[in-house]
Amino acid sequence: MTCASCANRIERKLNKLDGVTATVNYATEKAKVSHSDSVSIEELIAAVEAAGYGARLNAAPRPASADPGGSDATGGGAGGETGVGEDIHVRSLRQRVVISAMLSVPVIAMAMAPALQVTSWQWLSLTLAAPVVVWGAWPFHRAAWTNLKHATATMDTLISMGTLAALGWSLYALFWGTAGMPGMTHPFELTIGRSDGAANIYLEAAAGVTTFILAGRYFEARSKRQAGAALRALMELGAREVAVLDEATGQERRIPTDQLTVGDRFVVRPGEKIATDGIVETGTSAVDASMLTGESVPVEVRPGDTVVGATVNAGGRIVVRASRVGSDTQLAQMARLVEEAQTGKAAAQRLADRISGIFVPVVIALAVGTLGFWLGTGNGIEAAFTAAVAVLIIACPCALGLATPMALMVGTGRGAQLGILIKGPEVLESTRRVDTIVLDKTGTVTTGQMTLVDVLVEDGEDPAEVLRYAGALEDSSEHPIARAVATAAHDRFGSHLPVEDFTNIEGLGVQGIVSAPDASGAIGSRAVLVGRPRLLTEWSQHLSPALTQRLDEAQATGGTAVAVGWDGHARGVLVVADAVKPTSAEAIGQLRDLGLRPILLTGDNQTVARAVAAEVGIAASDVIAEVLPAEKVDVVKRLRGEGRTVAMVGDGVNDAAALAQADLGLAMGTGTDVAIEASDLTLVRGDLRAAADAIRLSRRTLTVIKTNLAWAFGYNVAALPLAAAGLLNPMLAGAAMAFSSVSVVANSLRLRRFTSTAR
Repeated sequence: MTCASCANRIERKLNKLDGVTATVNYATEKAKVSHSDSVSIEELIAAVEAAGYGARLNAAPRPASADPGGSDATGGGAGGETGVGEDIHVRSLRQRVVISAMLSVPVIAMAMAPALQVTSWQWLSLTLAAPVVVWGAWPFHRAAWTNLKHATATMDTLISMGTLAALGWSLYALFWGTAGMPGMTHPFELTIGRSDGAANIYLEAAAGVTTFILAGRYFEARSKRQAGAALRALMELGAREVAVLDEATGQERRIPTDQLTVGDRFVVRPGEKIATDGIVETGTSAVDASMLTGESVPVEVRPGDTVVGATVNAGGRIVVRASRVGSDTQLAQMARLVEEAQTGKAAAQRLADRISGIFVPVVIALAVGTLGFWLGTGNGIEAAFTAAVAVLIIACPCALGLATPMALMVGTGRGAQLGILIKGPEVLESTRRVDTIVLDKTGTVTTGQMTLVDVLVEDGEDPAEVLRYAGALEDSSEHPIARAVATAAHDRFGSHLPVEDFTNIEGLGVQGIVSAPDASGAIGSRAVLVGRPRLLTEWSQHLSPALTQRLDEAQATGGTAVAVGWDGHARGVLVVADAVKPTSAEAIGQLRDLGLRPILLTGDNQTVARAVAAEVGIAASDVIAEVLPAEKVDVVKRLRGEGRTVAMVGDGVNDAAALAQADLGLAMGTGTDVAIEASDLTLVRGDLRAAADAIRLSRRTLTVIKTNLAWAFGYNVAALPLAAAGLLNPMLAGAAMAFSSVSVVANSLRLRRFTSTAR
């Protein structure tokens, strides 16, 4: 498929079949088809082929789904190919663009600068331009031929006709007219006058249009290459190998994860990924599931608890019995969610393609009418053909070829400088209509890492001493909460105090002997306890009522309390939490200023979610907490069903499907590859203010594209009557096309002055 009208044509063909409802996505080159039992897969594929394209069943077996492909602008084969095939596709197009540009630049320069028109320059132009028009534009000619066989027309038709007409007339003028005479020049003059065309060549128009349009197709193909990357990145999250326990001998043997079967027992050591969904049989640990669930605090697991594949064992050694493998795992189900959301997401049609649906047949009809009129009024074949060719050439979309890619290049370049990556032009239209922005909490509004936020102490105790003793002991633990305490102590004091007899108390905390100098400098030892308040209670180290009240207040705002005691007394409480980013509140204000309603969506609990929302200025009624990844997709669908245009900002695997489902997906660049690939915009800085900048920049870029298109079509529409009347001087036509292109470039360059609101 070469443009959105191709997808529409396939969709219409499929929907004409009885009992078939089809949606064709141009961006992913896939069709999602629901059909009755009376319609076979072969009939669906035949319908696609009848439209002039190819199709095959999607590689992932899913009933009622076809994968349309067909001839595309690069000649790279059918759509829906593997990543390797898509890479070859993009590389082939890039090669075509580079070679065409190298040949076209001197042709355009000689045509527009009389000083460069040396003797026989026109023959040099022909030598350079012919390969561009024939080989470089071959994808357009092939697509135009396919369109012709099916009695349809797209922008490819106009490009092919215009470039071939320009080349054909130039050949006529060079071999049978006067343009091939030695010493011939094209003077730079802006006059309107009738000409028989025998001295005019249009090689610069033919080569330039081909190169510009190829460049646009290359940028499009490069962004479309990302369509399947989210699924590949998602599936790559899982463990590659697993240590399986032999039921008879109890010995471990490592096998590829895809060889696991339901019922197998496997070992997961600290720091390893859990190979598949299962149930813990022996051992206790803390499992970091934030990438899948969004829950910032690691989950404590013990025998009988369920664990999910691709999550990370952050604590002790556990033995898990596999309960689901392969396509039944939660990770595989999430991959299906991403694929379904991407396939069902309607691709925004290019503005140029929408206009070309009317513009192309009108121009062709006008060219034929012009030829007939001149012949019918008794004028010569040369004058008639000159006027008809002039109509095609002035309508040939030179500036139109620049309108979208030029604005996109400047806009994306400026965005990259500001930490914003725009995937492609098809996402820009969504930003104009967005009225609701759904924000993931962990890693988006918050840092996504456990951080020490407060030190609460009993009367008379030194907060620094409490932190130093706790940090020394927690440094020996791998638990994420312990790491937050140890890191805070290290940042403040530099090195940790020495620890002896360190012991991990299952599910409660840690204890050990910490050595430290007293006021006189003598080294003393203290038996220190750090963990849940219940740990201290079991050792008769009770928190005072005042400290208990402050602890309850901290937990009510989403913090995790770590009690600290030594020498028989409770000394204080450390509060650890997923801290809100310093710029999040400002970012929420900026999003409101853009007319967006912010909604906080998280897998975390209600208490934590409401506390974070209150801190950044989101209303409690706009907080949706304790949702699973599939439920995040449902929330986005519900909001869209209410008539809202939804943007989604997230960073985790659990956000990927929702990012793909939203009208506009924005991924934090500090997040996972899956989230980034599933999104439309990537915020490299990891600063939520970049979301506001991204929407502003996208809207500005879309405005520039529209202005460019207005310039491009404006010149064509204004010049078409002159061409049809036979009054279009070739230099005037060339100057108009050049000025149209220059105006498009200059207008696009204004995006370089876009500034971020972040200070």
